[in-house]
Amino acid sequence: MTEKEFLESLQELNIEVTNDKILKLKKYYDFLIEWNGKINLTAITEKKEVYLKHFYDSLTLATIIDLNKISTLADVGTGAGFPGIIIKIFFPNIHMTLIDSLNKRTEFLKIVIKELNLDNIEVLTSRAEELKEREKYEVVTARAVANLHVLLEMLVPLSKKYVLLMKGDATQELENTDNLYRELNIKLIEKKEFLLPFEKSKRTLLKYEKMAKTILKYPRNFGQMKKKPL
Repeated sequence: MTEKEFLESLQELNIEVTNDKILKLKKYYDFLIEWNGKINLTAITEKKEVYLKHFYDSLTLATIIDLNKISTLADVGTGAGFPGIIIKIFFPNIHMTLIDSLNKRTEFLKIVIKELNLDNIEVLTSRAEELKEREKYEVVTARAVANLHVLLEMLVPLSKKYVLLMKGDATQELENTDNLYRELNIKLIEKKEFLLPFEKSKRTLLKYEKMAKTILKYPRNFGQMKKKPL
């Protein structure tokens, strides 16, 4: 996906584009490539691939929720900043929280935030299940971080309204979820499947709504979640 194709695709997603946003995106790409040699942020480095598989893919979240109306969003397991940094660039109205467990990645994100002059954005170095915040963020999202059962148990306690998951082919993961949804007091209200342009790999967006507060025993520690998923 060239930069021109990227911009044309954003029109199809009804995402507003300004010169400032494009300049920030270009600067972000340069930082990503520069720092990738130091701390191994991503295996995808070719510009066309980054614009498609990281930049465009991150913004597909806008097809399942109106990001112009969201006040707080937490991106868990953000890595090099996907989708959080990209969403923040194009939707500056959102107070963004980037969460990752590796200090070297969160230090990179802090540099990016400063250099891109982004405000109302914070970075936390932590595992999601160890965070003390509960029902703090209007939306919590994650992109292909873990199995759906584990991921939802980690994310749902942080959210006060919605959890949005970005997956590849989620068909098998969506099986046997009745107990999971019941225990976490959530409901799957939208599932959107599509093919990534040009490459045609499958993507799945899942939108969950919280029906009640999460009971205090969740989330369990990572070992318990993985060994005995809900």
